[in-house]
Amino acid sequence: MELEIKSLVKTYGKKQALKGINATLTEGVYGFLGPNGAGKSTFMNILTGNLKATSGQILCDGKDIREMGREFRGILGYMPQQQALYPNFTAEGFLAYLAALRDMKRSEATERIPQVLSEVGLSEVAGDKIKSFSGGMKQRLLIAQAVLAEPKVLVLDEPTAGLDPKQRIAIRNLISQISAGKIVIIATHVVTDVESAANRILLIREGEMVADSTREELCGALAGKVFELRIPQEKLKVVEADPSLLVGNISRERETLFVRVICENEPEGYEAAPVRPGLEDVYLSCFRE
Repeated sequence: MELEIKSLVKTYGKKQALKGINATLTEGVYGFLGPNGAGKSTFMNILTGNLKATSGQILCDGKDIREMGREFRGILGYMPQQQALYPNFTAEGFLAYLAALRDMKRSEATERIPQVLSEVGLSEVAGDKIKSFSGGMKQRLLIAQAVLAEPKVLVLDEPTAGLDPKQRIAIRNLISQISAGKIVIIATHVVTDVESAANRILLIREGEMVADSTREELCGALAGKVFELRIPQEKLKVVEADPSLLVGNISRERETLFVRVICENEPEGYEAAPVRPGLEDVYLSCFRE
């Protein structure tokens, strides 16, 4: 299967939310990274049929998804960022309701619902009301409804939003387990959500696609440009004011600060050690935040 995004534009009055983005997606996991307001949600709303593009198109195996209509929605699974759940439904009842909305046969839904609840680790609470669920359990239920009809295209909007570190790891591992044989798009501004799971990283800034590459290629472009400075506390303001240095993580060990920076050449006047670039460095370098 192939999704082709061709010159996709979306305008709201004078504001251009998408500025002619292009990409070709095949089976695999894609990290769609960008800060808030970059255009990620606009793109996903067009892909899921909630918005109409101003111009351009998205093709699924050569067919315009707007013309495909119900046919495309039948192979699409979507996990929204907002937890739009019915608190008085049970997990099992919620999935049965969504199965009916998707026109799944009752026999198919009866077989499939226990499977997906097991996949997301909710079998033991299948009969419990959703209002009793933790944030992590609700996120897993949203993933369950997204994969209920065994979609070929799976769109996940900020899948770990509002979760603690343990829950984030559990959700990321779950996504890796259920992604086989699908085009999976994870839209987020949280780098760790896609760093290990994504086959390719798409960076979007102010409605423009600024990169479409593997993690290794993106990090490799910063080789020799990321350093860790060892400085005293009183020198931090000097480092932060240095226009040649882009400051990343800062950690402390007693009276010494370790400051991760990105720069074109090895910084002079500092005790500096080169470090291996990571995706956070790529994000910082691209978006300056």
